[in-house]
Amino acid sequence: MATKIIYFTVNGRPERAELPLDCPAQDLKDLFRSAAEARPHDILKLYNPKGNLINISPRLEPNNPSSCYKLEVVAADCTIELLGVELAVALGFNLSTMEKRLQGLEKKILAQVVETPAVVYEMKKQVDLFREKLESVEHLSWLGLFKELSDGPHKPSPFYHKRPLRKTCDEVKHVRDKFLQMSSLEVSEEVKQYLKTPSFDNWQWEDAEIMVLLQVMYTDLDLIATFNIEPEVLQHFLFEVYRRYNNIPFHNFKHCFCVTQMMYGLIWMTDLKSKIDSIDLLTMLTSAVCHDLDHTGYNNAYQINARTELALRYNDISPLENHHSAVAFEILEKRESNIFRNLTIEQYKRIREGIIKCILATDMTKHNEILSKFKTILPVFDFKNKDHKDVLMMILIKVSDISNEARPIEVAEPWLDCLLQEFYNQGDMEKLEGLPVTPFMDRDKVTKPSSQTGFIRFVLLPLFIELANLFPCLEQHIVYPVRKALDYYTEMEKALERDKQNRAQEKATKSKESPPGSQAASDAQTASVQECSKTAAQ
Repeated sequence: MATKIIYFTVNGRPERAELPLDCPAQDLKDLFRSAAEARPHDILKLYNPKGNLINISPRLEPNNPSSCYKLEVVAADCTIELLGVELAVALGFNLSTMEKRLQGLEKKILAQVVETPAVVYEMKKQVDLFREKLESVEHLSWLGLFKELSDGPHKPSPFYHKRPLRKTCDEVKHVRDKFLQMSSLEVSEEVKQYLKTPSFDNWQWEDAEIMVLLQVMYTDLDLIATFNIEPEVLQHFLFEVYRRYNNIPFHNFKHCFCVTQMMYGLIWMTDLKSKIDSIDLLTMLTSAVCHDLDHTGYNNAYQINARTELALRYNDISPLENHHSAVAFEILEKRESNIFRNLTIEQYKRIREGIIKCILATDMTKHNEILSKFKTILPVFDFKNKDHKDVLMMILIKVSDISNEARPIEVAEPWLDCLLQEFYNQGDMEKLEGLPVTPFMDRDKVTKPSSQTGFIRFVLLPLFIELANLFPCLEQHIVYPVRKALDYYTEMEKALERDKQNRAQEKATKSKESPPGSQAASDAQTASVQECSKTAAQ
């Protein structure tokens, strides 16, 4: 049987694992869980030699001792008792207690019969052997204590086009159960710091793990303590939010997380905690979490042109954003998921007003209006001025919403693929229904680089630069990476154009080589038409 060898370290300890090439994903995860001596619901992550997160999957590349992967438990339940106590419960006895009982029994026998019977020696030998085995064995997986018993489905692909729009009951239940089991985990300090940076890689985290990270954000900004948010209510709120994001290529729960994570990072990078009230921080974070709830993958232009229920309900005025906001407060109306239930009436009014403003600000038709307001107040910006803060909060959620290009290219480019997939789906639907085709969603006219160069140059950079004018520290964190992204897609666009010109020249050269009207040219044309017909039929 063909195998591959994986070298990795756990807490600095080198490990080597030989696996079948067709090793099931769950078996691989169980092996790593055992190697890390992790409990069933601890969160494990694997890093490559460059320090980047990589997926624990059967496609994991074999390596050598000089290029070891690093395995870490990034979130663990620190409330669980020490391993010795856990072993005692699992095995049904305690070794120290058993040893004391044996010593007591040995003294009694010696007092009565003077000589120690052979059976006692045998028992002592077995206890010593068992103790030695426990102390010397590297991993305790042979005891079955750390094997995850549930055989849940594998992590879904980030591409959702082959899945139903709404999450299935089984899918929701699996993620909910996993999240509740993980909800008490203590995330490592390293991950907490990583979570505050634009370089965070969302693709290596499952939905249940993402909810744990969202919980960390609320805790780390002191929002739970300040507003008396009960942990179980926050968990129920996050689960309901997860449930109400749909299985679409881009505007899904992972996008919700990325926007929230960028908002959280901006709060820390700009030291907003010392500049604005906690209730504004709660407004901004919750707005980010809820900003695309129940998005179906079709934008406002489609909603209005197709005269959908949402467009009719909201009179063609930001139908999607109004709907996202309404769904958010539908979740918050339920007592068990109302994270604002301990706020005063005045606090609730303020936060509701703020969330609605922030979510409505994500409508790109309002982009120029909001940016112009911000540029106007920038020279005299005052953090104590409510109107100034309101505009800043709208700018921050807008930046967070379209911030993928500020991330490393290996994180950002898959998101662009997802976005184009969603755009092309809409363009196809518009053609099918005889509606005006949104220009940047026509798969026959738009390429990956062409979709980005203009957007980065005329939308992203002007917005990001203005925010960096207020917070100069953001120049290195988000402006510089976006400039690099513009260079990347500009070069890609030039390469595509060169390739297009080369193909045109080759075609022209071939046409000159075949004299017009010749039988050879006629036969070649017929064969080409037949080949195209076959391809189309397939």
